[in-house]
Amino acid sequence: MTKYPLILMTILGITPTIQAQEDKYLWLEEVESEKALEFVAAQNKATLDRLSKEKDYQFIYDKSLEISNSSEKIVYPGIRGKYVYNFWKDKDHERGIWRRCLLTDYTTGKMNWDILLDFDELSKKDNIKWVYKGVSALHGSDNRFLVQLSNGGGDAVFIKEFDAGKKQFIADGFQIDEAKGEASYIDENTLCVSTDFGEGTMTTSGYPNQVKIWKRGTLLKDARLIYEGQQSDVGTWGGTLRDGDKIYTFISQAPTFFTSKKLIWINNKIVTLDIPEDCGINGLLNDQLIIQLKSDWTVNSKTYQNGALLSVNFTKLLTGIKEVQLIIQPDEFSSISEVSTTKNKVLINLLTNVTSQLYIYSFDNGKWSSEKVKAPEFGTIAILSTAELSDQYFFEYENFITPTTLYIADAGNNTFKSSQSLPSYFDAGKYEVKQFKAKSKDGTMVPYFVVASKDLKTDGTNPTLVLAYGGFEVSYQPFYMSTYGNSWLDKGGVFVIANIRGGGEFGPKWHQDGIKEKRQNVFDDLFAVSEDLIAKKITSPKHLGITGGSNGGLLVGVAFTQRPDLYNAVVCQVPLLDMQRFNKLLAGASWMGEYGNPDIPEEWAYIQKYSPYQNLKPGMNYPEVFFTTSTRDDRVHPGHARKMAAKMNELGYKTYYYENTEGGHAGSSTNEQSAKSNALVFSYLLMKLR
Repeated sequence: MTKYPLILMTILGITPTIQAQEDKYLWLEEVESEKALEFVAAQNKATLDRLSKEKDYQFIYDKSLEISNSSEKIVYPGIRGKYVYNFWKDKDHERGIWRRCLLTDYTTGKMNWDILLDFDELSKKDNIKWVYKGVSALHGSDNRFLVQLSNGGGDAVFIKEFDAGKKQFIADGFQIDEAKGEASYIDENTLCVSTDFGEGTMTTSGYPNQVKIWKRGTLLKDARLIYEGQQSDVGTWGGTLRDGDKIYTFISQAPTFFTSKKLIWINNKIVTLDIPEDCGINGLLNDQLIIQLKSDWTVNSKTYQNGALLSVNFTKLLTGIKEVQLIIQPDEFSSISEVSTTKNKVLINLLTNVTSQLYIYSFDNGKWSSEKVKAPEFGTIAILSTAELSDQYFFEYENFITPTTLYIADAGNNTFKSSQSLPSYFDAGKYEVKQFKAKSKDGTMVPYFVVASKDLKTDGTNPTLVLAYGGFEVSYQPFYMSTYGNSWLDKGGVFVIANIRGGGEFGPKWHQDGIKEKRQNVFDDLFAVSEDLIAKKITSPKHLGITGGSNGGLLVGVAFTQRPDLYNAVVCQVPLLDMQRFNKLLAGASWMGEYGNPDIPEEWAYIQKYSPYQNLKPGMNYPEVFFTTSTRDDRVHPGHARKMAAKMNELGYKTYYYENTEGGHAGSSTNEQSAKSNALVFSYLLMKLR
């Protein structure tokens, strides 16, 4: 960090108390340096020594592990061809197994599983803590896959070709070294690859900058370059779009996190699709490219509003002609949370007042029509898997106190039936769910859910935990509180989800009202919900806590530095905290579309007003914050949490800190690690708020 003389700081409009001297904790950004790991070990020991002795720790750990390892968990399906694939972890498979059974068997409850890959055995064999990160399949084949393997749970993966029939990696098959890259089959002997091809082929965000076509039997370095973006982009990726048996090589060049040029490689040339760079592509069906608008779009003198889902004739689009149809335009209280396609139908999951409704859309005689799926209401629906060869699909339903249920459905005749359900992990009859709205500083009404005992006394003494995120157009919806139920509700706690701006609950504008120079709206929304809980005497500052991870970690970091008077507990997980250097660390440069660029004085002017690390002050009554992160997090640098804890300690503030040695941005790789994290977090919350 540059040191500015006071006079120059005044001219530039930089507040001296914010523009810190050179960061003395930069060494904590050296992820596995001896000095940094010594700091982590000392912090972990102090936290474990304290929290593992709390009376609730062992109970929460045991219950969390029991739930995670339960044989009564839902066996989630992924349909590919005639099989259902599943990844499963339990006490006998700590790192998990990848397995399959016939779709016909699965739907009749037989589930004759055939284990394809055992990650515990593979980890022992290779002496590497492998974490499964998914597969890419060869269309039309039951046996060819590209398996993604992460060392310790980070985003960077090794890609290896796998023969499911022989249950082994193909010795002379396609293999790609560790990178934040992707690969997909064009045909059996051809891949579309975006990865680290060597010097100058990755962006400043750490993602691929080139797309190549790789033929079997040749070296990766000799693959054919078909497109190259800019190193200042977030990244450039290649893949495939499918419409029945038609396969198109698709390229996305993303200058920012929220914009991308969409291109097709066809007849040995690039065709740029003339659609908005900020729209999302949701599938290709019956020659209709399905896109979702993030901003208004005028085509042929007609304006389609942001949030709308449209279809564009794909064949004509390739020639530059835009033939557009409106599928659905959500209202001001709604947004589209999911779009999926089956063989003949489009499934649309519509979020209205933060609860789900599911619709089936058909394209017949050149027009779209719809019918509603009579799924359970006032909760969250998730489309889990769809079939390419039929209109069969799976979805699940849950709410805060109703156990998750998996449904087998058919979009062709709009039928569904329940398949599997979680058991009740706590007595839901004691609790009720209410939805309220709080008025934010600028008058915006912000919804939030409260889950509490039916016998709740509004005397201001209830331990209350608020979960929020507020960024990247991510919506926080009701979920079954399996772990929260016995670890928090049954301990007398009240649980709250705050649907603040920055999220996607009410469409693109709800997100856009919380980015860059409007970011303070996000924080003010959280404060409004917190103050409303206090005004209703559900809780009081002494009994109020907040939790958030990643961007949510930034949110709670800002909350306790701006309003320490409101909270007595803060769980800050895998957080961004040093907003002056976030774009220098790992994938941070990719998020400047959300936060702004701190290297531009005009943008740093608003970022510096809330950046938690720069706004720490001595002599404040901060709560004792609990920071968690992972050494293997290669998305949000663990240096954020490390530096914040170190600086707070130096200023005399007590903190709690736990850094798992693996787990990546998720924080944990195994059920045992997750149970330990839950036990630490809930023990801390109960200690501080009860």
